[in-house]
Amino acid sequence: MSSEEFEKLHEMYRSLYDELKLTSDRVTRSQGEEKKKLTRGFDERHGEAQELLQEMEQELLSAPSAFRNSMSSKVRLYHRDLGKLQRHVHASDTGFGFPSRTVDSGYGIYATENERSTEQQAQRALLIQGSESLNNATESIARSQRIAVESEHIGTDIIEELGQQREQLDRTRDRLVHTGENLSRSRKILRTMSRRVMTNKLLLGIIIIMEVAILGAVVYIKFFRH
Repeated sequence: MSSEEFEKLHEMYRSLYDELKLTSDRVTRSQGEEKKKLTRGFDERHGEAQELLQEMEQELLSAPSAFRNSMSSKVRLYHRDLGKLQRHVHASDTGFGFPSRTVDSGYGIYATENERSTEQQAQRALLIQGSESLNNATESIARSQRIAVESEHIGTDIIEELGQQREQLDRTRDRLVHTGENLSRSRKILRTMSRRVMTNKLLLGIIIIMEVAILGAVVYIKFFRH
């Protein structure tokens, strides 16, 4: 949507344009001094209308692009309508009774200059619109570049984090390898200890049997052999 200031300027212009149309009709129907007076009044109000259009163009610079494009076209049409209205008014100046040379050197020149000014205003509006489109494209490219840089930074951070995680996994794997080696050594030690325990049990059994045999022999010799 447009700003409140633009809406106010637009209403003022429409009202002023309607007044200029009525004045143009009165100039066409009048003659002599009254016609000169009405023409001077028309020129003054015409200048005010042009100033309003210029202010509207300034307000459009800060408006949203969708609204700005449509209203810029309307403002160009307003410039063209003003130019046509002024040419219509000064085309009737030949009825003042002055020689045609005077008309050509006076209001005729002014009408030509006004037409040139209207064309310049339209070209200026087109240049402003083109400049705004270029600025929007530049801003879009700048945003894309910022997003690309941010994405690059994020990718770099992710790669660094993955590298750190890989180092942690390598260290964990090394610890697991060492733990496996330690477990293998522990199993070997346990098997050796188990064999020694079995050997010790076997030796202990043999010693017990030998002691029982010796004890039996002693008892036999002492009590039964006479």
